[in-house]
Amino acid sequence: MIDDAMTRKRRAVVCLSGGMDSTSLLLRLIAEGRKVYGLSFDYGQKHRIELSRLKNNLAYLRENGIEIDSQTLDMSKLGSLFHSALTDSNWTVPTGHYEQENMKQTVVPNRNAIFSSIAYGYALSIAMQEDAEVDFSLGVHSGDHAIYPDCRPEFYEAIFKAFSIGNWDSEKVFLNLPYLNMNKTGILYDADQAIEKLGLDFETIFRNTCTSYQPDKDGKSHGLTGSDVERILAFHQFGKPDPVQYRDTWEEVVKQALKLERQFQQDSRIGL
Repeated sequence: MIDDAMTRKRRAVVCLSGGMDSTSLLLRLIAEGRKVYGLSFDYGQKHRIELSRLKNNLAYLRENGIEIDSQTLDMSKLGSLFHSALTDSNWTVPTGHYEQENMKQTVVPNRNAIFSSIAYGYALSIAMQEDAEVDFSLGVHSGDHAIYPDCRPEFYEAIFKAFSIGNWDSEKVFLNLPYLNMNKTGILYDADQAIEKLGLDFETIFRNTCTSYQPDKDGKSHGLTGSDVERILAFHQFGKPDPVQYRDTWEEVVKQALKLERQFQQDSRIGL
């Protein structure tokens, strides 16, 4: 984990979804000693329970003496404009492995460009108001690259360059993507280190997250969508049960996820 004096001096703006990746990044930034500003987006996503889970985690941090300046922007009207299984109530989120072709149905057109533009503007505003350097921080990781074009390194290189060209004082804002080449299991290890350093409880933190794209009204998932499978396999490899509740037992959802993983690997080998 980065822990040098120059990094600690920088503020950080982080996009917080309420999922495990951005939550892990939040903990990393806090453990680095940053002053953190969080931005969340209600964009009409069917799994907006993730925002409720985020509120629970922010409350838990507050109880432990960690105060985060965090805001949620109401952009819910966007959901009706975008063609995606994540925003269309009549479109069922596909099941299967995270890297299967059908997972492209979960792409929300230009979502990260919109969120990044707002977050960069916020980071630059803080930099100018406080005469400070600010990191524009996102929890994108290597597992996103296959399906989500707006999570790939070349996308962020291009868009950050455009932001820098299009603004005065842009030298005060830095792109911070610490998980870009890391998988989800690696993110759990990173979060575990931060949680231990901060004296927090691992299970409480991750119980207050949601990764599923189609949870039920109680926030429980069947564990079969791509985002679920990736998370379940990460916890399985990490060696701890996922603290969130699924509709089935942990043993059963792991069994299902491993089966989908094997099927995907087999299909990949034979070119399906």
